[in-house]
Amino acid sequence: MTAAAPMSESRTTRIDAFLARAGWAAAERRPLAGDASFRHYLRLARGGESAVLMDAPPPMEDVRPFLHVAGLLARLGLSVPRILAHDVEHGLVLEEDLGDGTYACLLDAGQDAERLYAAAVDVLVALQARVTAADRASVPAYDTPRMLDEATVVPDWFLPAWTGRPTAPAERADYLARWAAVLDAAPLGPPTLVLRDHHVGNLMWLPDRPGLARCGLLDFQDAVAGPAAYDLVSLLEDARRDVPADLGALMYERYLARAGIADRDGFAHAYAVLGAQRNLRIAGVFTRLDRRDGKPHYLPHMARVWGLVERDVRHPALAPIAEWLDRHVPPAWRTAPPARGMGQISAGGTA
Repeated sequence: MTAAAPMSESRTTRIDAFLARAGWAAAERRPLAGDASFRHYLRLARGGESAVLMDAPPPMEDVRPFLHVAGLLARLGLSVPRILAHDVEHGLVLEEDLGDGTYACLLDAGQDAERLYAAAVDVLVALQARVTAADRASVPAYDTPRMLDEATVVPDWFLPAWTGRPTAPAERADYLARWAAVLDAAPLGPPTLVLRDHHVGNLMWLPDRPGLARCGLLDFQDAVAGPAAYDLVSLLEDARRDVPADLGALMYERYLARAGIADRDGFAHAYAVLGAQRNLRIAGVFTRLDRRDGKPHYLPHMARVWGLVERDVRHPALAPIAEWLDRHVPPAWRTAPPARGMGQISAGGTA
């Protein structure tokens, strides 16, 4: 995570005016960590109260999906930050401060991992049980065309970073054709609400709240209607931290039991396909963040991401992807990021 970049004077003035309208003009402001997007956050302190300002400058960011999904999740009975004020036109949201108890921090401090992950799994099961057809229709579809579009970051960004040249059109087309066939054959099941980034960096432990409400949700503005296994993959195949194998297996079984999954083989097939799709996308996105956006601090996670990919593609359904990777991505490229100065060219990947 990175500290927020300095704001322009006009942006600062706009924020001052927004906070004045919301009654927080005199609050002390302290930057919070940023993320891979253009969003920045400030923690505000006013007497004994605190709040968080999301600064999501248009046109790079749009706060409307965040506001919509926050309302949807709250209606489902889940813990999300309450919205205190917002200015959609200028990309500003004042929200409840859920504190500093992120799962990531608590796990680093040695807190009970099984209890934390169990709560996160139970939230997924409850969300998927409660979501309605209208809820699903209110967010973008996470379908095969979108997954294929996301897959382009491997030939468009990851490969050129190593080879120093655009990926040949035939190689790129072959990769996408293989993914189209794999996705078409996968038993992904009916769509549900998918948060997309359901991992420990975006989960809050709120021990004073009852039941499911103890697990707070953040960073859900990219929610889509897609396969149920996706968010479990996000949680258990974490790009940023190792999940012990025994804990991962226990939580996988907990999900199957509590969600009432009868077709275990079909779910394992979908889980592997979505894991490979997600983790390969992350490898490409981490490369793009470095080469295009000047954010190299995600690169140390590359070896872990490729380890997850290699585990996923062992499933027989992913043999076509494993074959393509063995042909085009040597083992040495899967254990370390490319050195600076290597391949600065992209085959057209600007998405």
